[in-house]
Amino acid sequence: MTLAIVSLIAGLLLLIWSADRFVDGSASTARHFGMPPLLIGMVVVGFGTSAPEMVVSAFAAAQGNAGIAVGNAYGSNIANIALILGVSAIIVPITVDSKVLRNELPILSLITALVAIQLIDNAVSRVDAGILLTVFAGLMAWTIRQGLKQRKDKFAEELEAELSETAMPVGRALVWVLVGLAVLIVSSRMLVWGAVEIATSLGVSNLVIGLTVVALGTSLPELASSLIAARKGEDDLALGNILGSNLFNTLAVVGIAGMISPFEVGPEVLSRDVLVMSILTVSLFLFGYGFRKPGRINRYEGAVLLSAYIAYTAYLLATAF
Repeated sequence: MTLAIVSLIAGLLLLIWSADRFVDGSASTARHFGMPPLLIGMVVVGFGTSAPEMVVSAFAAAQGNAGIAVGNAYGSNIANIALILGVSAIIVPITVDSKVLRNELPILSLITALVAIQLIDNAVSRVDAGILLTVFAGLMAWTIRQGLKQRKDKFAEELEAELSETAMPVGRALVWVLVGLAVLIVSSRMLVWGAVEIATSLGVSNLVIGLTVVALGTSLPELASSLIAARKGEDDLALGNILGSNLFNTLAVVGIAGMISPFEVGPEVLSRDVLVMSILTVSLFLFGYGFRKPGRINRYEGAVLLSAYIAYTAYLLATAF
């Protein structure tokens, strides 16, 4: 048990460190090769911030730990919206000026509905996974087209300023990409092993561990970047981190895990976890879209989101034993 706890904590710390290095290196490399800032934010940074969830869920699925694989993905989405955006909006209310991000809000709601439909049979088959990855590929194609067409956008402007602050030589950027990816893989294996051992020792399901400890751990890179962006007044960047991560988690993370090893899930995943994720996603759409003016997530709405996360986590822990 002690070794498992050490492995879990060390895995989380290394995961956070490596994800940060990987994102910075990837974004700087893309910038050196002339990729538009909007495209970097929507594709490169979105992939980088979801890399921990991808690697952790892939390892979990390969080892037959479906609970951690799916709990990590959906739990991260819940944490991203309710915890990270909630705290960010309480610190500084978030105004959504970016047209690109406003377009992504309804898309994320529709994709969440697709997930609910797929889980009616309490399983993610290879067909389901293939559909998710096909939708993901189509979304990436649309994203690239948007990024090339709309080079001037508030989200792009904020990201350009952020990239200028973290600029580095291309050689160093490539080193950080490789080092970050290598440490990410090793730390993910440590995290999954530690989580499974702890769950077994405590008699808690892998799903609950995935929804709480693992999901929160893999969401910490988004928490750090969104809080920093919110404090700087970079509202669209704070929201963009979350939207990009949730889109990747819902489609790519679950899709890759399902392709590696199709899995069954308990009925509580749909009736509890996906339901909470869906309500939060729709709430984010209603708060942030701004039907006749720029959307705005105020402090009151941020407090509602944070309260929802606390209540959801408390319920999970109360019913776990």
